[in-house]
Amino acid sequence: MKWVLITLAVLVALAVMLFVAGMMMPREHVATSRITLKAPPDSVFAVLRDYGSFPSWHRAITASVRVPTASGERWKQSMGRDSMELDVIEALAPSRLAIRIVSDETSAWGGTWTYALESASGGGTVVRVTEHGWINPPPFRVIMSVVGAHRTMDALLASLGARFGETVAPEHVTSQ
Repeated sequence: MKWVLITLAVLVALAVMLFVAGMMMPREHVATSRITLKAPPDSVFAVLRDYGSFPSWHRAITASVRVPTASGERWKQSMGRDSMELDVIEALAPSRLAIRIVSDETSAWGGTWTYALESASGGGTVVRVTEHGWINPPPFRVIMSVVGAHRTMDALLASLGARFGETVAPEHVTSQ
């Protein structure tokens, strides 16, 4: 019984430390990743703009369907058992696309992703994704600091590169 109590006390202490560490971290963050593709900006924009086709090329997305009852353009994307809804807040072909995660202050996380596409010198497209995000639960902030704020963007960019038949290594431009 003594070892059970010691184990329980250690687990509680670790949980408290995780919570306190998270409370000391900022709620908001900004992170940017970028890649360069050989495809022209209009082709890259068309792929990014077609949310319904994401499951055919994005490794993590298992379903992406339009939400017809929402005002504006909203998509529900599923990643296995998890899902989230996204509002398209800006679409300026072929250079800029912005989405916002549908959330409120009770949500675990939220924010916006802005895709900036520009012609690369020598041809092709530089694709930059910037996340202006926030994380509510302090323990989740610690987890993000361990796995990295760029992880989800990097996965998208790697999948996008593969969609165009390229192997890419996303570059981390900023992280705050």
